[in-house]
Amino acid sequence: MSHHKPGLRVRRAGPLALLQDAGRFGVRRLGVTQGGPADIHAWAWANRLAGNAWGAAVLEVTFGGLVLEAERDIRLAVCGADLNATLDDAPLPLWQSITLRRGQVLRFQQPASGLRAYLAVAGGFQAAPVLGSVACVAREGLGGHDGNGSPLAEGDVLMVSKAASRRADEQHAPDDARPDYRATPELALMPGAQIAEFDGASLYAAFNQPWHVDDRADRMGVRLCGPALRCRLDRMISEGLGLGAVQVPPDGQPIALLNDRQTIGGYPRLGALTLLACARLAQCMPGDAVILKPVPAEAALADYRRFINTLR
Repeated sequence: MSHHKPGLRVRRAGPLALLQDAGRFGVRRLGVTQGGPADIHAWAWANRLAGNAWGAAVLEVTFGGLVLEAERDIRLAVCGADLNATLDDAPLPLWQSITLRRGQVLRFQQPASGLRAYLAVAGGFQAAPVLGSVACVAREGLGGHDGNGSPLAEGDVLMVSKAASRRADEQHAPDDARPDYRATPELALMPGAQIAEFDGASLYAAFNQPWHVDDRADRMGVRLCGPALRCRLDRMISEGLGLGAVQVPPDGQPIALLNDRQTIGGYPRLGALTLLACARLAQCMPGDAVILKPVPAEAALADYRRFINTLR
C-alpha cells in the first residue's frame, strides 16, 4: 500500500521546474555531480516553514511560467525569488506557511526579483531515489519526479507523503532571512587553489570592481564578465571541483561553478565561493552586478555554522 498520494497536478510546465532534495553525495568519484538546490538558503527556509526536516524534496521553479492545481488540501511555503506568484489570481504570500485547498490554482509568472523560487509542501514531495537522492540533474538523466532527470511537464502529478510532518515552529520567516534580490550582492570567496599564480593587477581587479552576470548561466555555472584575469599557469592537470569553485579559463572571464557542475576541471581557480554566496548568486539575473569579497575560511565556516544551526 502506497504511503504517497497525489498532491499537485501540473497544468502548465514553464521553462524549468525540478525536484531537489539536499543533493547527491558520495558519488563524485563515479563522475556523478551533486545536484540539489541552487539556492540552499531559500530551499531550507521553505522546508522549515512547511514543517519538514532538513533534506525533504522541494520544487525549484526557475523563471516562473508554472501552473499547479491542488489535488487535495495541502500546507506549503514558497521562498526565494518573487515570480509574481498568485493563488486563484490573488498575490501569493512568500516566506510564510499557507494552506492550499483542493482545486485551487497556483501560478508562477515572470520574475519581479530573483530567479528561482522554492515550493515546499508539508511532508515533502515523494519520488524514487536514484543513487540515494531525488535531486534532479537533467544532464545526467538522474532523479526528479520520474527518476530520469526530467523537468516537470504538463499533466505530471507530484506525489506527497500521507504522513503529516511536524507543525512548523513558525509561520513566517523573519525579515532578516529574506534577501533583497535587487541589491548588488557581495559574494564571499575563500581564496585558494591557484590564486598565487594570478598577477597583482588581476587580483586587484578581481576584488575591487563589480562583475556582471553573463547570459551564459545555468545550474552548472555562472560566467562573470569584467576585466580579463591573467594567470601564469598555462596548463594544469585536472582537479576535483567543489561547489562554488571559481575557474578562470584562457579568456580571463571567471566561471563560478554551481550544483550541476562537472566533477573535474583543468583551469586555474581563484578559490571558492561559500555555500551562501552560491545561493545568492543563483538568484542573479543576466546583467546583474556582483562584487567578489575575499574572506578567510574560518569566517566562512562560522557563517555556515550559524546558517545550519538556525535551519537544520
